[in-house]
Amino acid sequence: MNLERFRRQLASVDALPQLCVLGLVSGLLTGGLMVVFRFLLSLGAWLFMPHNDSEAFEALAPHWRALLPLIAVALIALCFAPQSSQARRLGVGHVIERLTYHQGRLPLRNWLNQWWVGVISVLGGLSAGREGPAIHLGAAAASGLGQRLRLPHNSLRVLVGCGTAAAISASFNTPIAGVIFAMEVVIMEYTIAGFMPVILASTMSAVVAQLAYGTEPAFQVPIVKLGSLLNLPWIATSALLIGLLAGLFIRIAQRGTLFAGWPLVARLMLPGVAVAVVAWWYPQVQGIGYDSLAAALDGRLALDVLVALMLGKLLLTAFTFACGIPVGIIGPVLVVGASAGALCGMSGDWLWPSVASDPGFYAMLGMAAMMGAVLQAPLAALMALLELTHNPNIILPGMLAVVIAGLTARQICRCHGLYVTGTHHGLHPLQQPLMQALSRVAVPAVMERSVARTQRMITREQARRLLEDKPTWLVITRSSEEKTPLALKAADLARALLDEEATDETATLDLLEIPGQRLELAPIHLQATLSEAFDRLNDYGLDALYVQHTTAPMIQKISGIITRDAIENYYRYKR
Repeated sequence: MNLERFRRQLASVDALPQLCVLGLVSGLLTGGLMVVFRFLLSLGAWLFMPHNDSEAFEALAPHWRALLPLIAVALIALCFAPQSSQARRLGVGHVIERLTYHQGRLPLRNWLNQWWVGVISVLGGLSAGREGPAIHLGAAAASGLGQRLRLPHNSLRVLVGCGTAAAISASFNTPIAGVIFAMEVVIMEYTIAGFMPVILASTMSAVVAQLAYGTEPAFQVPIVKLGSLLNLPWIATSALLIGLLAGLFIRIAQRGTLFAGWPLVARLMLPGVAVAVVAWWYPQVQGIGYDSLAAALDGRLALDVLVALMLGKLLLTAFTFACGIPVGIIGPVLVVGASAGALCGMSGDWLWPSVASDPGFYAMLGMAAMMGAVLQAPLAALMALLELTHNPNIILPGMLAVVIAGLTARQICRCHGLYVTGTHHGLHPLQQPLMQALSRVAVPAVMERSVARTQRMITREQARRLLEDKPTWLVITRSSEEKTPLALKAADLARALLDEEATDETATLDLLEIPGQRLELAPIHLQATLSEAFDRLNDYGLDALYVQHTTAPMIQKISGIITRDAIENYYRYKR
């Protein structure tokens, strides 16, 4: 199968086998990149962290662990200063933005920036996770593969989902949660054509990660159970409190406009100073916090440390995010939720010791409830809970906790999720049904390919030669480059030839004067989706576009015509 045929097949809505091939390749690619990213973190830990552990901030002297975040933000500010604001956009929010407004094309410079910012923010002791950088690296690599092959944009969207799922899968060893996260948080829709390649990508990435790091889960979780059903009311109360914490986190994290006018260095130094102050007494707030998460699940953290993690890590992570340092938030959010859940479990044990479940059980529920509420991704949180605990008995109380926390953040705190900012009638642009349907298909699947290009003035003989190939449309190019091409039905030219009584074959015909309907045209690229074409028609106030692609440097070829009627008919009859 040649590449051009592969591209044409991908343009269709039913290109499932081709998308699965891309999912498999992008999963292997992303899995390899995640191994490299984790190796860089391990290498940094080997260079200057105690016990070669990137989480061992507690073993550092207080002045060193306070100094580390200041050094980290200084390095980030130094490298960001000469770059544009667009080049500083990193992480999951950047991936969703590019998917929403740029059809999943992620810039190379941002991808390169994400490598060193991700490593510095984690090793530098900021309250930061590695999952956000991992998602950006995986999604951009998969999208870059599609861009390199010049694949239609509808397949780029699926590739972004594949890279996202593969990154989560390799980071946590949770392939199912990776799939659901990609569909629920990034792509924001569920389709068979999207699910299968994303599942393949997540599976292959997990295989690569397991070959490198073994099959052990990200956390060693104790075996706990619900016990009495009388715990359910306290679980609901705890989930309500965690939902309020999630709303607070989102509100602070989305207050970036308050610092937009500040100088870059001052804006980035603020969170560094804040982390340094808290870390002097509570180093557990630094880094991802997986060691503290494991300790909370085992019930090995003191009360004051749990409070510091619940409030300190929440405020520091949200404040760092708001100040423009693109840190990953998923790991810290899990730690905050586990700490809050453990505190609720300890309170329940104090109130009703004969009935209350183990605080570690509440910590697990809090972890999932916080993640689901902050991201507004209940299914992803539940799947993460199931895969991290390997305990199906936790799903029933987990469902209750995740739903109540999510409803609290959404209805009481009026938060639609950390990464969902622009909404229309409560829906993100990626969730609009029309745009979802039109984004699944590329222009080549619907365009009329039978076109012929011609000048405005032609002879009768030239007209007959044009009609020999039986084109449907004629694209009329005009003398001035500022004038847009026009489309004329070839049948109108044929009718004009029959109506003409003149026999002089050299007599010229003016294609702008013969009877017939003419449509003004604007260009659109062959790789574009129907949603891009629909937006272009609305922007220009036109009813048709001519589809072009580059065959050689500076040479553009017209591949077809796509009309508003063709797009509307597709949506009406094919969805």
